Amino acid sequence: MAEREMWATRIGFILAAIGSAVGLGNIWRFPFQASANGGAAFLTVYLAAVLVIGIPAILAEFVIGRRAKTSAIGAFSKLGRPRWWFVGAIGVVAAGWTLSYYSVIGGWVIRYIVGATTGAALADPGTYFGTVSVGIESVVVHALFMLLTVGIVAFGIEDGIELATKFMVPSIVVLLLGLAVYAFTLEGAGAGYDFLFTADFGAIVDNAGTVIPAAVGQALFSLSLGYSVMITYASYLGKDDSLLSDGLTVAVANTGVGILAGLVVLPLLAIQSGGEISAEGGPGAVFVAIPTALAELPGGSVVGQAVGFVFFAVVLVAALSSAISLLETVVAYLVDNYGFARLPTAVGLGAGIFLLGVPSAWDTAWLTWFDNISVALFLPLAVLFVVLFVGWVLGADAVAELREGSNSPGIATVWLWALRTVVLVAVIGVVALNLYDLFLVPDEGTYFVPPL
Repeated sequence: MAEREMWATRIGFILAAIGSAVGLGNIWRFPFQASANGGAAFLTVYLAAVLVIGIPAILAEFVIGRRAKTSAIGAFSKLGRPRWWFVGAIGVVAAGWTLSYYSVIGGWVIRYIVGATTGAALADPGTYFGTVSVGIESVVVHALFMLLTVGIVAFGIEDGIELATKFMVPSIVVLLLGLAVYAFTLEGAGAGYDFLFTADFGAIVDNAGTVIPAAVGQALFSLSLGYSVMITYASYLGKDDSLLSDGLTVAVANTGVGILAGLVVLPLLAIQSGGEISAEGGPGAVFVAIPTALAELPGGSVVGQAVGFVFFAVVLVAALSSAISLLETVVAYLVDNYGFARLPTAVGLGAGIFLLGVPSAWDTAWLTWFDNISVALFLPLAVLFVVLFVGWVLGADAVAELREGSNSPGIATVWLWALRTVVLVAVIGVVALNLYDLFLVPDEGTYFVPPL
């Protein structure tokens, strides 16, 4: 069997991990979740979730991956706890499940780059979205996006994923910064900033049953937690890397890009709506509202088309950076455990995941259902089991692994007890809220029954 690949550089790993986190979760999902859940109220709970759950959990996944040096499912056997294999399996299934509809949205983005350039997406945004988001056209661009994802993963860690994300992540940040500065100069943008940063704590209390699960789900989704992505990526790391430093870097960068995306999207929505940001969410919210706002920018259609092209180009790069991490998680399992060649494995799995995503491409009701099951069920359950395993089963071995390459060894013990107590209780609470929402509130919640 060929020698297992490693990251060529530490910055390559960090950028790949950031790229996985900084994807559609930040630029597509964060703004519509914020608009649907009270803006600043949502942001407050989201930041708390990143701090209390996200950072400790990402370190837990890093510890499993680097200590085992293999893919997510096999990692637990390698660590001497084979009965826990199902934890990695949930993550691998979640990765393939999520990529199936993630690729559909990536396909929409490709069409929107074209539509923004020609002006078609700005002329009648509602009709344009209705045309490109369903039916055969949506299936075709879904296939195109999946083909791009497979192409990058097929080249491997160093020549594929690492090389691509070294270009992708800086591009995302630079272009988003430019768009945020431009949005700041627009008249009426202030209402978007107020919506995002002026918290109504009473609204958090009154709507805790919806705001908390949405914000925590967004934190897990945007940090790529629960997909076994961070287990897989960390398995290619060397012992001299500081997991603590890398985990904090990924979490801070991801959160910063999410807020940066909000500073682009929400001011545009405020301008388009006359200061009253709609509470309507859904997968098409950004794809309709943003072109509508772009069509009304000062300077006419040329400015709107130029800004639209840049915006959707950013979204495409971000979508690809996350999609390759989801596919790599599934590919790594077969390559590591069965010795399959990477190229045919990536192609075969890409084809299977594409077929799983066809219902989502054909009808957005299916896409919403797939997203709800992923964020409300798979991710919190996977994170719960990771926290239990690292906190109460791996224990001292986890502390020893986190201390490798770290200049702050004392923090490892604090982190372990945080996992065992605060993080565990918080995740159990979120799982309980999500299960209630999925199974007991069909009129208002996400509901587990598919849209047959």
